Amino acid sequence: MKVLLDLNIVLDVILNRHPWVEEAKQIWNAHESGVINGTLTATELTNLFYIVRRIAGESVAWMSVKECLSTFAIAAVDRDALENAAQQVGMDFEDNVCIACAELSSVNLIVTRDPAGFAHSRIPVLSPTEFLLKLAQTNPNAETNDQVGESGL
Repeated sequence: MKVLLDLNIVLDVILNRHPWVEEAKQIWNAHESGVINGTLTATELTNLFYIVRRIAGESVAWMSVKECLSTFAIAAVDRDALENAAQQVGMDFEDNVCIACAELSSVNLIVTRDPAGFAHSRIPVLSPTEFLLKLAQTNPNAETNDQVGESGL
C-alpha cells in the first residue's frame, strides 16, 4: 500500500511531539518494515527543514532531511502538480499540493492529523488512529513498534 504522509506525521516523530508521537512512530515503522510504502512530497522536506531548524537547530534539521531522503519515496512537485493543486477546491494550497502529488504518484491513501484539510481529496484520507486500525485489520502480523530510523529519530 502506497501512503502519502502529511508533514505533521513526520514532525511528530522527529520533534517527539506528544501526544501524537507514538502513533506517528508506528506509521514510520510500518514503512521501514515494508508493510507500507511511505511517500513525502518534495516541498514537505523544505518545510521540514525550516520548522525543525527553528525548533531544534540546524544540525537536527539536516539530520532529519537526510533521514527522510534515505527512508521515504519523494513525490515531485513540478508544474503539473502545482497546476493540479491550484485547481483543487480546498483553501490550503499546501494541502492541495499534497493531494495533487498523491494523485500524480498513484498513492492509495493519505495519512494526516488534519483530515478536514483534505476533505475534498479524491484519494481516501485517514487520521493516524484510523490508519493504524486499518493496518492492523489488513496486516495483523505487521510489526510497527520497532525503533524508528538508524539515527534514532
